Amino acid sequence: MTDESMIDHSPAQNSSDENSTASPPLEPRKRSRKEFYSIWGSSIAVTIVGFTIAWLFVEPAPGNHLKIAAGPGDGNYYATAKKYADVFREAGIDLEIVETAGTIENYRLLQEDNDINLAIVQGGAVPETLEKTSLEAIASLNFEPLWIFLQAESEITEIRELKGKRISIGLPDSGTEALMLRLLEINGLIAPVEESDASIDSTPEETIELFRESTATAIAKLRAGERDAVCMVRSASNPVIRQLFETPELSAMPFPLNKTYRLLFPALSDIQLQEGILDLKNHQPAQNLKLIAPAANLVCTPELHDAFVPLLLKAATLTSNEGNLIVPSREFPSLGYIEFEPHAGAVDYFQSGESFLYRYLPFWLASFLNRMKIMAVPLLTLAIPLFKMAPPAYRWRIRSRIYRWYRLLREIDQENLRDQTTVNQQRYLEKLDRIACELSEVDVPLSYMEEFYNLHLHIDLIRRRVLGVTDLSQNSGTNS
Repeated sequence: MTDESMIDHSPAQNSSDENSTASPPLEPRKRSRKEFYSIWGSSIAVTIVGFTIAWLFVEPAPGNHLKIAAGPGDGNYYATAKKYADVFREAGIDLEIVETAGTIENYRLLQEDNDINLAIVQGGAVPETLEKTSLEAIASLNFEPLWIFLQAESEITEIRELKGKRISIGLPDSGTEALMLRLLEINGLIAPVEESDASIDSTPEETIELFRESTATAIAKLRAGERDAVCMVRSASNPVIRQLFETPELSAMPFPLNKTYRLLFPALSDIQLQEGILDLKNHQPAQNLKLIAPAANLVCTPELHDAFVPLLLKAATLTSNEGNLIVPSREFPSLGYIEFEPHAGAVDYFQSGESFLYRYLPFWLASFLNRMKIMAVPLLTLAIPLFKMAPPAYRWRIRSRIYRWYRLLREIDQENLRDQTTVNQQRYLEKLDRIACELSEVDVPLSYMEEFYNLHLHIDLIRRRVLGVTDLSQNSGTNS
């Protein structure tokens, strides 16, 4: 009976095939690919948007030219800047050294010259008009003592005993001038004066005379008896200091109250030059010499490119890490003895050391990769989760389609049980053929082939149920 019914209804089935062929194709294979591309494409598009937004926060590449305000050509700051320039040259960067009168002019250039974002300055000489938030500290580099050289026969042992003397306090706008004015003021030798007008050229008896001149000029006049004291801030290893100690008619003034000065001026440190350390053969100095010393500081404006900070600290380490006659090795560079908020890159450097990138890669490549770190934010927050979610989303879409077909099968089966008329049964067969047509063209991953072929079997099962009901109906009618 079942065979006859199958034969009797084959025309209907053929007609349904024709109808399904004539109807607009659903192109499920293309739809499957479209779903695949839409899921993965959406993930990629969101990731690209995230990378684009992150790119807006990436610093531009550093230039290949940088200026540093140093100091007089015969000073330590200028010599230090030349060593830095050698390190920068190896990295392909041109570090231009700007010769200046000293620290005060360096501060002025940092504020007024947009091309200068870096300078070496002397501690304890920050102008009162300077906003400290406008600068950042990269590192302190070294202790540079304040030296006051006198005639050998002089019995002066403290600053307050310089009353009525002729004193050379360095060039205008130098750190030596700024420091000496403060020390003279606190010792009551000069009246408080403004930074912009600190000149006292002619004074009554019992007051001092201040002269602003170069170190070479001041030393020559000291030897000629035209000056009573010459002040300068220099490293203990500076050749000029050694020459002055080797001059019998000159002597260095001690600072017996150096600890007091350190408490009054936090930017100063109390140090001691050991007996004979400059020249052991000639026993210079002849005794331990107490001194006060500001620290040389490397400072910058916020506009300095962050990529230059590791390179600057590398240069500072090469030039300052060995120590000198006053401080032991590895004392400098440091974030101690600074007068401004430290640069964030400097803090990272001192906490973690030179990064792997700058240690083993060329500067331009290390700088590029370091700047690209911010791009890891969209990678970690967007790309990885999205790409992890894409396969489950795709699997869910495939499963949902298979479940949709099963839902249609269930509806056909339930409707067929409720209404077994020939017209409706023909419609059920057309629906089944349509599902079979869709299923034959769909592209299903191999991992879902079991469910795919189960669906084929269940379509055939429902078709047999429909045909079986039709057969029973016709037989019952014939028998009756």
